Amino acid sequence: MNIKDIIEQKLSEVILNVYQLKDIKLEVQENKTEFEGDFTIVTFPLVKQLKKNPESIGVELGEALTEQTDIFESFNVVKGFLNVKVKNQLFVDNFRSVHNGFSTIDKKNATVMVEYSSPNTNKPLHLGHIRNNLLGFSVAQILKEAGYDVVKTQIINDRGIHICKSMLAWEKFGNGETPETTNTKGDKFVGNYYVEFDKNYKKEIAELVAQGATEEQAKKDAPIIKEAQKMLLDWENGDEMVRNLWAEMNSWVYKGFNETYKRLGVDFDQVQYESNTYILGKDLIQAGLDKGVLYQKEDGSVWCDLTDEGLDQKLLLRSDGTSVYMTQDLGTAVERFKDNNIQKLIYTVGNEQDYHFQVLFKILKKLGYEWADQLFHLSYGMVELPEGKMKSREGTVVDADDLMQEMYETAKSKAQELGKLETLSEEDKEVSYETVGLGALKYFMLKVDPKKKMLFNPAESIDFNGNTGPFIQYTYARIQSLLTKAEFGYKETADIVLNQFEKELIMQLANFKTVVAKSAETLSPALVANYVYDLVKSYNSFYQNNPILNQDDENIKQFRLNLSDLTAKTIKKSLELLGIGTVNRM
Repeated sequence: MNIKDIIEQKLSEVILNVYQLKDIKLEVQENKTEFEGDFTIVTFPLVKQLKKNPESIGVELGEALTEQTDIFESFNVVKGFLNVKVKNQLFVDNFRSVHNGFSTIDKKNATVMVEYSSPNTNKPLHLGHIRNNLLGFSVAQILKEAGYDVVKTQIINDRGIHICKSMLAWEKFGNGETPETTNTKGDKFVGNYYVEFDKNYKKEIAELVAQGATEEQAKKDAPIIKEAQKMLLDWENGDEMVRNLWAEMNSWVYKGFNETYKRLGVDFDQVQYESNTYILGKDLIQAGLDKGVLYQKEDGSVWCDLTDEGLDQKLLLRSDGTSVYMTQDLGTAVERFKDNNIQKLIYTVGNEQDYHFQVLFKILKKLGYEWADQLFHLSYGMVELPEGKMKSREGTVVDADDLMQEMYETAKSKAQELGKLETLSEEDKEVSYETVGLGALKYFMLKVDPKKKMLFNPAESIDFNGNTGPFIQYTYARIQSLLTKAEFGYKETADIVLNQFEKELIMQLANFKTVVAKSAETLSPALVANYVYDLVKSYNSFYQNNPILNQDDENIKQFRLNLSDLTAKTIKKSLELLGIGTVNRM
């Protein structure tokens, strides 16, 4: 429990004793003013209840808190705000409690499935996928730290017309080349043919338009799109040649994806493939018709009427009996709850799909699945670069691998410019460049609330000052250097009188578990990111204002080293929750 929680608990007890008022929660804030006191209690909610002025309530409460509890040293009242000074011993005891309980996790006995990434196999991962993967992976890490069991999953979109476009372009223009013969990463190799298809498709459309067709008609009649549509039918009918080509090209893509995931530092416990799940959900349709939840039109198509929910009517089965994405998602959700002992399912998908998930969750609820209330769409805003938006069909997407390489190169040139790694081996230097470069990328992505659209600026992200990954990693490295010089080992110390910098740092450290819990509840890694930045700022103030290695009093010196050690552990753990590594030298 942090000190603020302890104060709030004591405050409730005293309000009950003095005023016989239950369930009154007064706001307790850390005191950032020039007035004496560690915390400020806002008394105004009591004014209406007690029909007294704020000043007299502040004095009454202050006297009661100092007399009836053993944690307050003194108080003062300024314009109705009650400032309280907490006894030194409470901070010392709180530090020991936080230190001793740092590695303990209170298990929740509940399992959460987190879905993220879920790419198409017709192109490599791009900047948008980076935000998706980092968010999903970080949320999974945070949920684990908050005590949940977690299953990380993705469903790969490995079938459909877009896949056939890449396959057809390779068949027509590839001359038998492979990723190996061209020395190209597999996902990029296949993505190049997706772009190649689009170029040829546009060319054919232009030719048809020049011959007098409307653009809309030309898009339908272009020979290459008709060939792609036939290939999709052949795939659905199990044509052996088409299926073999599909399997081979997908294998190239998966190999490429896995290299990207490995460098990005994300992984999965389960992988599903749309080619296996697209037929799921059809049996649910019949059950829904039998229950009267769904209805059939004269043409045989099946719909769900959600107008009573403020939504529209949703097609679930076409008149020819083929399913749509929604049908498949219904079936996949049911299968996931059937095959896994999960209590919650979180979909990490961009906010352009908000409506889709609203509909999905409502239909599952109508079909009678109680767990539909435990489905969450972790909706996030799009990522843009200073140059603007990206388009995958036109090959103008910011490639995930290229971006990671750029971050590595930037970190390398920064480190060489600062000249701080000269004594390290080449291998250790490489680890440092990679950890710092990718740490900069990840932190910049995750410090922004997921719901917000964001502008990613690579140069700004790798600054060694301000709210950046390298700034936080540098503080961690500085503490490691300090502990090494001191030949640190944790030893219990006698009680010391703490100054304001030490108190503030202890309060920050005590907040870690509260922040993790809140971050797990809101599915926002940004809370952890901004917490660790505040912790680092607090430590740097402490470090600059308190001698440690030059401290003559051995007891104070050891306490400050203990404080530094716990700060380093908390920084490391916070960064791990964001998928970010640390280095001992920068």
